[in-house]
Amino acid sequence: MLRAIYPGSFDPVTYGHLDIIRRSSILVDHLIVGVLNNNAKMPLFSVEERVKMLEDVTKTLSNVEIVPFDGLLVDFAKKMDAGVVIRGLRAITDFEYELQMSQTNHKLGPDVETIFLTTNIEYSYLSSTTVKEIAAFGGDITQFVPEVVKDELERKMKAKRRV
Repeated sequence: MLRAIYPGSFDPVTYGHLDIIRRSSILVDHLIVGVLNNNAKMPLFSVEERVKMLEDVTKTLSNVEIVPFDGLLVDFAKKMDAGVVIRGLRAITDFEYELQMSQTNHKLGPDVETIFLTTNIEYSYLSSTTVKEIAAFGGDITQFVPEVVKDELERKMKAKRRV
């Protein structure tokens, strides 16, 4: 059984992420979407909120599991018995960073391979940061994120404005 991990912060999950999740789920028997709890970053959404949104938007994909994690990706892969890490690439700048990370991960965990999937051209410009910025200014984000994510993001932005 081929088990893979698609890790990320997903703050919030976008259609670009979902593109990679859907395509990856076809390639493997079991796909674990690893939601990173990174203390070095200040995410807009808690890990629990990000997990819930991902569970909502992937509920029709029977071989996809959403699991929060912290620490090293290779340790998480070993814990999940996954031999493959899937990473999405939007542009050449993503490749430079991701290549370094995959080589480092391979040194730390030689049994873990990295597979790169290029994002559908329709989403090649899209990032969670851009979506949050548009939402912060009250822009329409319906073309970038699923409805449940849009609703949560708008709720979060309204709450931030009240503070």
